[in-house]
Amino acid sequence: MDDTFQRLLTLSGSDTLSLNAQAALGPVVQPERSQFSLLVRHFLERFFNHETASPDGDAKARLILIACATGLPGFIVALYLWPVYHPVLGWPPSSRLNGGLPPYWLQVNHHLFYVLYSFVAMGIATVFEWDMFFPDLLDLYVLTTLPIRDRRLFLARVAAIAIFIGGFLFDANILAPIVLPAAIDPPNLFRFLAGHLLAVATSGLFAAVFILALQGVLLAAFGERLFRRLSLLLQGLAITVLLMMLLLFPVLSGVVPFFLESGSAYARWFPPLWFLGIYQRLMEGPSALPIYGQLARTGALALLAVTGLAVLAYPLAYLRRVRQLVEGPGTRDTRIRAAWPLVKILHASLLRHPVRRAVFHFISQTVLRVQRYRIYLVLYGGAGLSVLAATILRLTVVRGTVRVEVAGDGLLAATAIVAFWAIAGLRMAFVSPGNRQGSWAFRIVHGRPPHFCSLIEQLQAAKVWVFLCGATVTLGACLLSRVLAPAELLTGPATASQLLIALGMCLLLTDIFFLNVTNVAFTGERSGEPSNLAFTVLKYFAFFPIVAALPLGFEPWIAQSLRHFLTASAFIAAAHWALRRHHRKVALESSLELALEDDEEEFPMKLGLRY
Repeated sequence: MDDTFQRLLTLSGSDTLSLNAQAALGPVVQPERSQFSLLVRHFLERFFNHETASPDGDAKARLILIACATGLPGFIVALYLWPVYHPVLGWPPSSRLNGGLPPYWLQVNHHLFYVLYSFVAMGIATVFEWDMFFPDLLDLYVLTTLPIRDRRLFLARVAAIAIFIGGFLFDANILAPIVLPAAIDPPNLFRFLAGHLLAVATSGLFAAVFILALQGVLLAAFGERLFRRLSLLLQGLAITVLLMMLLLFPVLSGVVPFFLESGSAYARWFPPLWFLGIYQRLMEGPSALPIYGQLARTGALALLAVTGLAVLAYPLAYLRRVRQLVEGPGTRDTRIRAAWPLVKILHASLLRHPVRRAVFHFISQTVLRVQRYRIYLVLYGGAGLSVLAATILRLTVVRGTVRVEVAGDGLLAATAIVAFWAIAGLRMAFVSPGNRQGSWAFRIVHGRPPHFCSLIEQLQAAKVWVFLCGATVTLGACLLSRVLAPAELLTGPATASQLLIALGMCLLLTDIFFLNVTNVAFTGERSGEPSNLAFTVLKYFAFFPIVAALPLGFEPWIAQSLRHFLTASAFIAAAHWALRRHHRKVALESSLELALEDDEEEFPMKLGLRY
């Protein structure tokens, strides 16, 4: 009897063979792959291994981890829905009014969450891989010199893009349907699964294809040079809008019934509601509200339209990108001449030491020149703006009209939110080890490791740069918030309190984020161990709420009297002095370490012991 089926049921393979038996098997024959399949594998590898996604060289593991993690929110929400649809002893109370089930519109909002989540997840994934959908200089210099037809190169890249979008769409939505039917007990399982799978698939696909079509149209119409100027703005705007949609879901869910029952124009221009129409129409059948059918038709037509636009625009954009790569982008001056008076003032005050001045200008020119660092700032800026909008904005229905209101507590927390995300983004860019071409100059001039005096000046330059940039952005946000602020927040004491909190937050957050940084900005070395993404995210979730809540308690208290203002100022100065003293201690320990050779690793040759 053939034991093939039995082998499928066993966890291990065949029995271990002796060395003679293995030698008798002959050499391992690698599978034969066509040139097209090799190209597709290469382009997929580029999606996972580029400097934006992998500054420390662990891109494949990190992006696979992110792809799997995108499916967890839907899975966890499905678990939390089980007690909502299966009340215990009459809890939750709303279940008593509907025969043990939650109200109809609450069920609709549950469906909307999955549609919206798929839309946001796919949109962010596509924006993150924005630069990898078209050829770059590496493709031009390497692949075009090989005996590969241009058409085959083009089709292989298109196939890789399709596999990437399809795979990420699968990862983001596959876990929830495993437990969702048991959690909500739909009356018709087949209709529910058909509606759920089709709605989340079309919603995520629309978001990804729309961004790809937008990129193709802009590149084909305006060319590489103008597209590069608009690229970062569009990426930041896309991240902001997508995250804001997800963070505002609790607010949005309160007005969804009004939108759908009244047939409001907002429902017809909000893409996730189009695919919610597909969800509800397939699940409820002919008994569904008429607006669901209209929204479903709109969603289907919109998906076909953006797909057709992407199919037409992408080849034109591809050809124009290749041609302009051959011609070269040209050069441009990144210096801001209008800032020269400010630079002179900084030279006479904060940048009097030559080392600090040199590193400060090295940071300024690198941030403006290297695309990857600006993308980091755009991504963090988009996340901060979305959190800020979700904190401030409120939607209410008053007399049949949707009104946008501003929360006073959100305006108080706005200062800390802007300061946190601005400085966190700068820290992420500064410690990135992906571009270390400038490190040799500092190593030759100051040694490796540098003397303590040189090292502390190098590190202070980065902190001065971050503080000035963070303070500028935060004070600008404070100025804009005054347009929406109520009268009690516009008084003299309240304004002084807000300015003190803004500057104090920027100063202390800069000290905290750069407390253990001992490398010059953009010259950090790759870590020998892969970073723990879960632990990094956990630190943000634990630290950010504390930072955002501080102004809520301290700004009104500081505004009460001059004594409180002076006390808060003294506390900020003392905390800054303590953090600066600790940072000098860390820098001193780093300057006393023994230097490693270029090809020497801390582990396992020295077991991490460098003394």
